[in-house]
Amino acid sequence: MKPLNDFPSAARKNIRYVLTDIDDTITSDGRLTAESYLALERLSQSGLKVIPITGRPAGWCDHIVRMWPVEAIVGENGAFYFRYEPIQKKMTCRFWKSESERQADRLKIEQLRHSIVQAVSGSGIASDQDYRVADLAVDFCEDVAPLSQADIDKIVTLFEDAGAKAKVSSIHVNGWFGDYDKLSMTEVLFREVYGLELDEILDQVVFSGDSPNDAPMFARFPNSVGVANVQDFVGRISHEPTWVTNKKSGAGFVELADMLLG
Repeated sequence: MKPLNDFPSAARKNIRYVLTDIDDTITSDGRLTAESYLALERLSQSGLKVIPITGRPAGWCDHIVRMWPVEAIVGENGAFYFRYEPIQKKMTCRFWKSESERQADRLKIEQLRHSIVQAVSGSGIASDQDYRVADLAVDFCEDVAPLSQADIDKIVTLFEDAGAKAKVSSIHVNGWFGDYDKLSMTEVLFREVYGLELDEILDQVVFSGDSPNDAPMFARFPNSVGVANVQDFVGRISHEPTWVTNKKSGAGFVELADMLLG
């Protein structure tokens, strides 16, 4: 990882799309600060297309895409994208799986909801679980006392043993049934909304994140940026970002926004 200050000025001028994780990337200690929200507003007003790529649930994503200065949102680690067009008052909800497939998955998720918390003492079901449509979020530090790395690894193993895919964020282990992730749904969004293939515009995209579930995005985008707390995962993340900010969490995102707008 190289310091963000080394990001070439010529490369900055090509950026048209700002893709970003939310938790501990835009937020700080679980809160959206005024500075971070203003950074989103400034980026949007400058003409850049801001698209959060998050593990947060459908219920939150509906709110975010309506209320925040963003173009669209990918949620639940790629289970869907939402896009709201305020002038037409049109909401597009594009899911990876059909409703019947999601219903079948929810039966399996409900079984894991009980078995994982029984198997891993101190873990909990994320407080936002009831607003999810496709995955199970197991809390290991947001609203419970932080678990050990061994316990986090055990949660991942329990998901995988059940045939689910599991990804670790800065606060949850998210598990789901389906061959998708943040990157695959981002590809669908760009193809369907903008008529673009990501390979054609890699130099126009910057992605910011902070944790292992952002690794596919870090790997795909040459202009990938980790806020400083991504360094907590060195050795435990399969692909690291190209650049890293000086500051952590939301302050790091503001640092990135300032650089892009400078």
